Amino acid sequence: MARRYVFFGQQADRELTEVLNQLWTLDTNRLRPGTDYIISLQGKAGYVAQGSNYARDRARAPLFTYVNEDKLKGIETYLHFINLLDNYEMSTGVQEEVTSEELKENKLFIDAMMETAVMKFAHGYLSNKGQSPSDCDQFKRQLYDIWFRLYHRDRSGGKDSCGFEHVFVGETKFGREILGLHNWVQFYLQEKHDHLDYKGYKARANKNTPDEDDHVLNLQFSWKGLVKPVGGVFIGVSPEFEFALFTIIFLMSTEKRTSVEVKVDEYLLELIVYRNGQCIGTSYPKLLSSNQWD
Repeated sequence: MARRYVFFGQQADRELTEVLNQLWTLDTNRLRPGTDYIISLQGKAGYVAQGSNYARDRARAPLFTYVNEDKLKGIETYLHFINLLDNYEMSTGVQEEVTSEELKENKLFIDAMMETAVMKFAHGYLSNKGQSPSDCDQFKRQLYDIWFRLYHRDRSGGKDSCGFEHVFVGETKFGREILGLHNWVQFYLQEKHDHLDYKGYKARANKNTPDEDDHVLNLQFSWKGLVKPVGGVFIGVSPEFEFALFTIIFLMSTEKRTSVEVKVDEYLLELIVYRNGQCIGTSYPKLLSSNQWD
């Protein structure tokens, strides 16, 4: 059963909406559509049956037409984030081994995020709510445990997954199903290297076409031969924005699955977070509507 939020009801959603809009305002590392990157939405993706890995391609060209990689890699949090994307085994059931170099990369990324206004605000909010320690180093350790501590996703092997891998890198299950992969930078890089094929956008039947300036999209794609029928992705936002947003939702609820509806900027979103013990299981946005569609 999903929990609406730690407080319950509309009042909680209003407070969370205010908090997330503050994060949005503070996210100065968010890239600008049409300037820092250009996307091509093309066609509306069709239905894919459960367990099928065939999807009719409604998008002959890639989603990303252009990304300013110099700008991307010139921002410290993105630079450290990108360094983490090749640190994981793709398949669940294969035990992860974290090297000393990878451990250092994880900590450098957290250090870089904690220098941003977004994460400083999130830390202050969570500390005031009694959900996080006020000490910065202790909060960094909390972030590490939530996102990078390894756990079992597939019970047949060793510790094979963590929140970061699932949400930001992506995994496969038994070579038949894509798990996670909800990050736009990873999407772009995998598309660039021909590992990922964008199939089209997904939208509710009663909604109009999303806009190419939208910062939240529901997408269909194939990755290394497997199809994801639909995945929610923030576009252009910084890694620290997603970390802050989903860490707040995770810590402000104790339920296995938390679902909240919020209005962030011009977007009505459902934000979903699953927990795996004291760690993130998965987290992603689902675009419900955008003012640009009206």
